[in-house]
Amino acid sequence: MGAVLRNPKLWIFAICLLPLARLIALGGSGGLGANPIEFITRSTGTWTLVGLILTLSVTPLRRLSGYANLIRYRRMLGLFSFFYACLHFVTYIWLDQFFDLAAIARDIVKRPFITVGFSAFVLLIPLASTSTHAMMRRLGRRWQHLHRLIYLVALLAVVHYLWLVKKDLTSPLIYGAVVVILLALRLPWGVRLMQALRGWGAAVR
Repeated sequence: MGAVLRNPKLWIFAICLLPLARLIALGGSGGLGANPIEFITRSTGTWTLVGLILTLSVTPLRRLSGYANLIRYRRMLGLFSFFYACLHFVTYIWLDQFFDLAAIARDIVKRPFITVGFSAFVLLIPLASTSTHAMMRRLGRRWQHLHRLIYLVALLAVVHYLWLVKKDLTSPLIYGAVVVILLALRLPWGVRLMQALRGWGAAVR
């Protein structure tokens, strides 16, 4: 039992379920506000974006810290991001649109923020479906090329949020800045910067 409790994956799994547990608790206690559907939609959308950011953070943190085992948690974070994206999408098509396919199609075509959000969700599907070790072996080098789509997904998610918010743009701009920084750190100069910071940190110690 002690070994199980010391497993970081178990704790990450439990922490990633906390937003869902919070929604369930608020729903049971009537704490979702005057517009529960909007509350659920915003919450699941936010946690999708947070999951994408955490997934993108793994590689820079691994390079900075030299802790190679961090890569073991990236898949779980990515799948939880997809999980909350599915909840976000289901909330829209079920609770908001009641499976009115014609209305959903009109929204996708006529409302840019929904067009962008739907595109991001569709792009997440092949990433989630090919996240297993078996698919990594089967796709070989193509797997890495395919999973670089997460960069585009993260940018589309930020645009979706930015176009959704009509007044206070502070939150989407902060999320956007974090995504841009995480993507920039993957460029050659970003990699060199992290290597320099890691070397400086080692020298200080």
